[in-house]
Amino acid sequence: MCPCWTNLSSLRHSRATMQNADPAIAESGTIRARSQRQAMDWSLVLASQGIEHSIGQDATGNWLLLVSPSDAPAAIAVLKQYRLENLRWPWRRKFFKARVVFDWAALAWISLTVALFWLDESRQSLREVGIMNGQRVGQGEWWRLFTATQLHADLPHLATNTVFGFLLLGLALGRYGTGTGLLAAFLAGVGGNLASWAVNGNAHQSLGASGVVMGALGLLAAQSVAWLKQSRHALRLAIGGVVGGLMMFLLLGVSENSDVVAHFGGFVSGLILGAMLALAAKIVESPSANLLSLAGFAALIVWTWALAFGHRH
Repeated sequence: MCPCWTNLSSLRHSRATMQNADPAIAESGTIRARSQRQAMDWSLVLASQGIEHSIGQDATGNWLLLVSPSDAPAAIAVLKQYRLENLRWPWRRKFFKARVVFDWAALAWISLTVALFWLDESRQSLREVGIMNGQRVGQGEWWRLFTATQLHADLPHLATNTVFGFLLLGLALGRYGTGTGLLAAFLAGVGGNLASWAVNGNAHQSLGASGVVMGALGLLAAQSVAWLKQSRHALRLAIGGVVGGLMMFLLLGVSENSDVVAHFGGFVSGLILGAMLALAAKIVESPSANLLSLAGFAALIVWTWALAFGHRH
């Protein structure tokens, strides 16, 4: 039978109380709950066992369940068993709300990428000194790992990376901060080139911002790691976030004629950097940290290109 709602304001304040949220019988066959939610939960338990009861409040606002004296022992036994079975079952878990913010500063990265593509097409000099050439990197020209992330083979290559890069990088910047997110994605792209060189050897050549784009995806997938600081029950959520990012990588980062190793290296680098940043969110998301990261990003761009032209063959 369904529980009834009744106004129990006429009932006297019960002398019996609940200890540690365990149900206890009170006067007139009433059972006191700590809150409305607990009263509703217990009502469902009693209803499932066919124990007739009603829910209400006494004169002081305490939530009560009213049962007949003959059903009181059975009601108490059922509720205590319910408490015992659910004592260590965290079925009410905190809902982790992801912060979704899009940072339009990603347009600055788009502008830089397009400008460098235009310069390369007009002068054909940037690709010569900036492409990721495995042999040259092996000879000490490490800056090519950085400069190659800003070059593209043709217009379709540029368009693909700028479209997906704008979306993913904008979300990454919104999550970690403009400077911090930009520097982290850039370094993730460098990590992708480093992985490609390590796997493919000195004969390999590549260019493109795909590693940066996949790095931004890794940063977004890693943000779920921050939930581990909030609850011990968040492990499955954190794993789910990483697996979701991996599925997106398989959708976007694996295609014919693409440098899959560089893409995967960028994604993994983004995961690692994102996990580190997520665990130190209060520090890395501060205005001073973002300003310092933005300055570091700009310095790396200028320094690596200066080295590239300074060691021009």
